[in-house]
Amino acid sequence: MIKIRKAIPEDAAALLAIYAPYVESTAITFEYDVPTVEEFRRRIVDICDRYPYLVAEDETGRPIGYAYANAFKERAAYQWSVETSLYVDKKYHRQGIGRCLHDELEAALRQQGILNMNACISYIDPEDEYLSQDSVRFHSRLGYKQVAHFHQCGRKFGRWYDMIWMEKMIGEHL
Repeated sequence: MIKIRKAIPEDAAALLAIYAPYVESTAITFEYDVPTVEEFRRRIVDICDRYPYLVAEDETGRPIGYAYANAFKERAAYQWSVETSLYVDKKYHRQGIGRCLHDELEAALRQQGILNMNACISYIDPEDEYLSQDSVRFHSRLGYKQVAHFHQCGRKFGRWYDMIWMEKMIGEHL
């Protein structure tokens, strides 16, 4: 049984512990260096000022995943669109936690009047030891459609990776 709640700055160390392995051993994020706890706390505070930032906890109250939305672009005309991010502790993959986090995030964004959810996903074909296509498959199952494919735009672990943008419309554009 998992519980989803709003993130607080005091979650920084626990959420960073989930994120750090993605930085250190995957191309899922193009960040090279693991941020400090202070930097991660600042990121949480900055995002929570404007958008939902959610934490999934296991039955003991330990964070096992998180999801948040952030500005798609800073200009006012983009205010109805967000970029989403979602990370689950690797020990809890394929247990529905990502889906629960995403569903709660989508509901919160709908309440906020957001119309477009955008996901920026690193991509390589064929898959390698640093990156699978799981994120693309996950987002496709959630109703996202691919809207862009940028080739060899990110470099990590001595190799080039593509970037795919996927989009999900969650509101009516009147």
